[in-house]
Amino acid sequence: MAAAQQRKEFLEQESFRKNAFLIIDKMVKLNTERTTMPLVDEILHSIFFLGKINKPPFSPEDILSDDEIFNALKRRYPQPFELYSSQLPRRSPFSCVLDMIVHLTRQTHQGKRQEQEIEKEIIEKLRQLISELKLGKNEPLVSSTVCVCHSTEAQNAVRYYGVSMSTSGRNPGKILVGASCFSSWDGYVAGAVMTYYPEQSSKYVKKNYFDGTIKLPEQHVRCQAFNLFENRDKPPCRSCGNLFGLNTKERKEYPYGNCAEAESVSNLLKNVVEIREQARPTAETCTEENRKRAAGSVRKELEGFVRTERFKWQGQFYTPQRV
Repeated sequence: MAAAQQRKEFLEQESFRKNAFLIIDKMVKLNTERTTMPLVDEILHSIFFLGKINKPPFSPEDILSDDEIFNALKRRYPQPFELYSSQLPRRSPFSCVLDMIVHLTRQTHQGKRQEQEIEKEIIEKLRQLISELKLGKNEPLVSSTVCVCHSTEAQNAVRYYGVSMSTSGRNPGKILVGASCFSSWDGYVAGAVMTYYPEQSSKYVKKNYFDGTIKLPEQHVRCQAFNLFENRDKPPCRSCGNLFGLNTKERKEYPYGNCAEAESVSNLLKNVVEIREQARPTAETCTEENRKRAAGSVRKELEGFVRTERFKWQGQFYTPQRV
């Protein structure tokens, strides 16, 4: 039994290093213009950070085992190599992959195609990438779900995308969710997630002093998730129902903020003012004072999770270099 467990842990560790190299290599090959270079910079930092807190840890040298590749990337993108052990990522690595695919797909068509067709192409490209790199379900650094949100009021409205957290283990996911609340997500999405962020325990319990949950106007918004490993759509889990008012019969609660809906809804609210106004939180406990209290609690818990991983953090979030 012990030998079998050791073999399982070894294979999981190797999956992290293998997937990290394959994803970085793919992003470098997809990077064909200066505007996408910050995405490569950002994914390097995010993966190096997760490698540092992995058990066992993997250094950039471990991940980029080819000296020529290591030296070339370090020359072009010095910041990730310098700051992965002192600053937190703003989001998970696969979010950078998603942004690269979305950007390149839109650049190819330059508005000549219908958004519905572009959506299908983006999802198919993500599935092809996972298949091409032979990335397995539930493996480190791989998102299993993509979500699409858009207004249904305007014909051919722009779609906004998000993927699930591509982390393995409890603390890495909680760290990136907390970091996203402070540095990446729209304030309403961050407030909703902070409502359930674990406080002095590993349990996700709604705070009794703050309710920042929101309700998307279903009559004006489509919010649909898709499984990237299976050719099917995916209904919202109970957590997303609680956070964003999405209609669901699911009872399964996943860690709040881990699902693809969080990033997708955030991108929608950042770009469509009318929907953001309609979705604003309305609970009596959603006051500025209570929000600050909740944010302070999340910050304290985030710092605790970071310390648990023996990571020395001075409160800074990583900003990719603009080349």
